[in-house]
Amino acid sequence: MDKLVYTAMTGARHILERQATTANNLANANSTGFRAQIDTFRAVPVVSEGLPTRAFVVDSTAGADFGQGPMQQTGRELDVAVQNRGWLVVQASDGSEAYTRNGGLQINQLGQLQTAAGQLVLGDTGPIAVPPQVRVAIASDGTVGTISTDNAPGPSTVLGRIKLVNPPEQQLVRGADGLFRLQDGSAAAPDAAVKLSTGVLEGSNVSPVDSMVTMISLARQFETQMSLMKNAENNAAKATQILALN
Repeated sequence: MDKLVYTAMTGARHILERQATTANNLANANSTGFRAQIDTFRAVPVVSEGLPTRAFVVDSTAGADFGQGPMQQTGRELDVAVQNRGWLVVQASDGSEAYTRNGGLQINQLGQLQTAAGQLVLGDTGPIAVPPQVRVAIASDGTVGTISTDNAPGPSTVLGRIKLVNPPEQQLVRGADGLFRLQDGSAAAPDAAVKLSTGVLEGSNVSPVDSMVTMISLARQFETQMSLMKNAENNAAKATQILALN
């Protein structure tokens, strides 16, 4: 009976956590470059003076689905998508390097290249500044060039190259800001093999249908855990009545 309470209680708690994760994935089903979050759990015995007859559920390694999302043609010159594996490097709010697949780029009021979320896009030597009155073109290797939009177009000027990296995915962790970083806090080295597609955005790799089915399944599992706890309560009440009779 006691063992049943431990199992059902912790199982229900982590089902609620999985529901929150699935709801977050659903909320980001249309977010550019979003990677679905994955929760995993494992059973751990309760360590006490008695026999190890009780177990509870704990979080295992929380990860992400790194599968590629669908490509959406936009025709916009500042929209880029990473082909296959790889990441764009941006500057997080704390000044550190972080990685994203959101290639919806724009130019801020200071003339700096940034993401739609406001993070500065980093080049091989730092943030990339774009002068006014120019047309920006981004090559497949990340090179950012400009052509003047004055009366007489001039030659292309190279402003820099977007830093593209491809660290091992098992070493990446997602931060509270939704950006990925290396577990040890270091910066990944540039990878010349990473290529970009221009005029394209990568959609979220979340499947709304699968997520909705998962939500229904989790709701049923939660009801099952609640029923087990109710049965444990009824068994304890009956046992108490029997002991009172004796």
